[in-house]
Amino acid sequence: MLDVAAMSRVAAIDPRFQSYNIEMVEVTGGRFWKPYAAARPGANAERFAALAPIDLHDARLRMLAAALAPAYLRVSGTWANSTFFAGSDAPPAAPPAGFKGVLMRQQWQGVIDFSHTVGAPIVTSVAISAGTRGAESRWTSEQARQLLAFTKSTGGQIAAAEFMNEPDLPTIGGAPEHYNAAAYGRDFATFRAFMKDTAPDVTILGPGTIGTGANAQARFAVSAQGIDVVSYHHYGALSARCSGDRTAQQALSDQWLARTGKTLAFYQALRDRLAPGKPIWLTETAETACGGNRWAATFTDTFRYLDQLGRLAKAGVQVVMHNTLAASDYGLLDEQTHLPRPNYWAALLWRRLMGTTVLDAGVGEQPGLHVYAHCARDLPDGIALLVINNDRRIRRKLTLPAASQRYTLASERPVDGNVQLNGSTLVLGPSDQMPALNGEPAPAGAIVFAPATITFLTVANAGNTNCR
Repeated sequence: MLDVAAMSRVAAIDPRFQSYNIEMVEVTGGRFWKPYAAARPGANAERFAALAPIDLHDARLRMLAAALAPAYLRVSGTWANSTFFAGSDAPPAAPPAGFKGVLMRQQWQGVIDFSHTVGAPIVTSVAISAGTRGAESRWTSEQARQLLAFTKSTGGQIAAAEFMNEPDLPTIGGAPEHYNAAAYGRDFATFRAFMKDTAPDVTILGPGTIGTGANAQARFAVSAQGIDVVSYHHYGALSARCSGDRTAQQALSDQWLARTGKTLAFYQALRDRLAPGKPIWLTETAETACGGNRWAATFTDTFRYLDQLGRLAKAGVQVVMHNTLAASDYGLLDEQTHLPRPNYWAALLWRRLMGTTVLDAGVGEQPGLHVYAHCARDLPDGIALLVINNDRRIRRKLTLPAASQRYTLASERPVDGNVQLNGSTLVLGPSDQMPALNGEPAPAGAIVFAPATITFLTVANAGNTNCR
């Protein structure tokens, strides 16, 4: 039996714990990971496709993003490393030498307006490519200075910033040739000094690396003393478009779900040794890198999405930023229509039900059953449970001493992109009305969880002193 009154407090997370990315290339337009649905049958796999600038004034996009507030909006990604900010009303017709893209002032103004409207302060990174460099290929701050000045002049808020997106992949990231850890450390020190002088209220994140090898360790070591918050990226594998070998059958396995914890352990160890006491943010994550696999847009990936949130919250990670809000196969929303995918509905339920105080559910790790507990959001003295039965064949059972409200996510065909809440398919209504996300009463006693289902349970008046 789960003793909801006795569950101990193990962590507290940021109110903006569940956040998301809009890639810089989405803002500027360019070439991004081509959705599988857009590929021609039988054609050679094409990784990239032309991507028009995202319409950040789209009413549906704004409404759905606002429903996830409070959150952070991270605008970064590999493309940001080489994007030129056009600080004048007359942007260049082509990227200047040393850059690969152009961010126009009106496009960044769109980001600022979107940020205000949806309740998501901006997190970003600065350009570091050849166009930003002076003598001896040292990074210079002029581009960053212009971006910060424009943001401030228009009432925008940059809450946090990383120096470079994924500095342990310097060649892919557009860094100078032979860009090693020493050069990164030198440039990071310049960046930090500039930020503390120019925008001292902006949180410095770093290193924003993606690997768990020597390159990531080296970048961490040379920047650890200058960061306010440890940031890292995690993808469990590469997607098929980048020659990954994952299958949908593996997507619910305990081994797959555990990968996010193994990556966190690597960064926790570095943090404890080099930056003790610093908070940790996961600033980019999704089903797999390179746009996600075909099932990233389906309920099959929702097990990974919610288990990752539950697992990292329990470990004390403060913020988790999903990549992306609405681009390629791993977007929470469809790239073309901005209609919600199963992971969006999961995100919305998490937002509405799970509070910022994290509890120990008292259920040990066991194959096929993952249980997480928080104080309930907006329900004083309430407890919220997340119960994931990732076993495809076996029912699970837990006993609660009190009545609860039950919210069960399931899909008859997990790969078809639909998801049901307590048996009703979740879709937007006419004029984009949100469906009712109501629970069903569950009496005290044994609760059965069908195979391959995810259930939230809320218990009012749980009597837990941590939740008062």
